[in-house]
Amino acid sequence: MTQRVELAAVMDRLAVDGLVTDYAVAVDDGDWTAYRRLFTPDGRADYRSAGGIEGAAGDVASWLAEAMRLFAMRQHLIVNRRVSFGVLEHDTGDTARVQADYVNPMRLAEGAQDAAAGAPDFVCGGRYGFALVRTPQGWRVREVVVREKWRRLPG
Repeated sequence: MTQRVELAAVMDRLAVDGLVTDYAVAVDDGDWTAYRRLFTPDGRADYRSAGGIEGAAGDVASWLAEAMRLFAMRQHLIVNRRVSFGVLEHDTGDTARVQADYVNPMRLAEGAQDAAAGAPDFVCGGRYGFALVRTPQGWRVREVVVREKWRRLPG
């Protein structure tokens, strides 16, 4: 591998890592405009294993906007990222697959006087599966699948 190819691979890894981080921040901050921009026009999301919906990214963003109102605070961490790169078949452009674990502490909005000061009372964890594609605008999410593995509820 030449230095130029190695540098390009490092740059792609950093860009993919940034995209996954942007995804977490958009969900945690409730920035649904930013969330939608992370996806390709045909992008999809699947939250069914966590009690949610599956569909076009824009539709899922609208559902998330409503569902996340239940939580005054949310801050999920995406860790143990495994990245693999590929090439689109019969097309131009690069692809990437990311498998990453998450831990998601949240505070329910009901009765929370000062949510920022309180400990989370709902915590879940699982694994994300991201399918990414390089576009003229940079790396974008073509699909994300949430596989919730566990949750701890209040009480």
